[in-house]
Amino acid sequence: MQITSQQMQDVLYKLFLKYKFTQEKAQLLAQTYTESTLAGVNSHGINRVPLFLEYVENGSVKINAEAEKVESFGSIERWDGNYGPGIINATKCAKRAVELAKTHGMGLVALRNTNHWMRGGTYGQLAADAGCISILFTNTQPNMPPWGGKDSRIGNNPFIVSIPRKGGNVVLDMAISQFAFGKINDYKLRGKKLPFPGGWDANDELSNDPEKITVKERGLPIGYWKGSALSIILDMLATLLSAGNSTYKVGQKDFETGISQIYLCIYQEVFHDKALQEKLLNEIIDYTHDVEPMQAGNKIYFPGERSALTREKNLKNGMPVSESVWEKIMTLSES
Repeated sequence: MQITSQQMQDVLYKLFLKYKFTQEKAQLLAQTYTESTLAGVNSHGINRVPLFLEYVENGSVKINAEAEKVESFGSIERWDGNYGPGIINATKCAKRAVELAKTHGMGLVALRNTNHWMRGGTYGQLAADAGCISILFTNTQPNMPPWGGKDSRIGNNPFIVSIPRKGGNVVLDMAISQFAFGKINDYKLRGKKLPFPGGWDANDELSNDPEKITVKERGLPIGYWKGSALSIILDMLATLLSAGNSTYKVGQKDFETGISQIYLCIYQEVFHDKALQEKLLNEIIDYTHDVEPMQAGNKIYFPGERSALTREKNLKNGMPVSESVWEKIMTLSES
């Protein structure tokens, strides 16, 4: 079914008000979930709303809590999320990293005790719109085996890099697993197989069947052993810099909560060569676009380009949304 962005935002705003969020927080949550869905990332947009509200109901997300600064080291700060809503905390810390970058040239906020930020690219886009390059990442609950291991011990730790650009920001937003688990569940919801193997089944065989992968939540690291190593390193950095929970500690909880995140921003203006930066970026993009595709009719995209095109299309035609998900949202709104 097709839903307009305004319709979704209005429904979600009223839903979050019903769950006792303030008007300001309800508006930010509704806008962020809608924007993710507009970009075609339903797995971290509208599809995640019912689970988010489950976390509110079981107390994992504390609706009145917010991130606060606990330590400052010049251009580096540590913040505590106090188990508040991940979107609220992430927005606050991303904006603070931008402020630090504009003061010092570079700014880093390390956040602990927070919740899922949903679509990480949201905060990369925020930083890029403010004129900052950003490098952002988060740890998660254990959902991938370290390479050669049988059980999940590492997280798929989403990693974001954004670069401001006049012709459309460059925004890399990727999990360290071949598919984010939200995306795997999205395929499962639509009754489709993954286009490539995404994890291991109960028989320790690689599979592209979402049903089989989600039984034990053993995702496949990108680049096999390289992705496994990258996941471990990102977890170490997030944990050490924030003095927060590691994937190991998060895995000891009943729910995925109390995670650690990093927000690093670099202010482009300090180099005083914006025109040169644009020229260099466009050279790389043009060179990449110019390659002959393996299959006729295909197009090559830079990171974030496809999402921007999807957003334009969905603004014009409405967003495709699972009927079962929308029915659940409406039931929550009316009950």
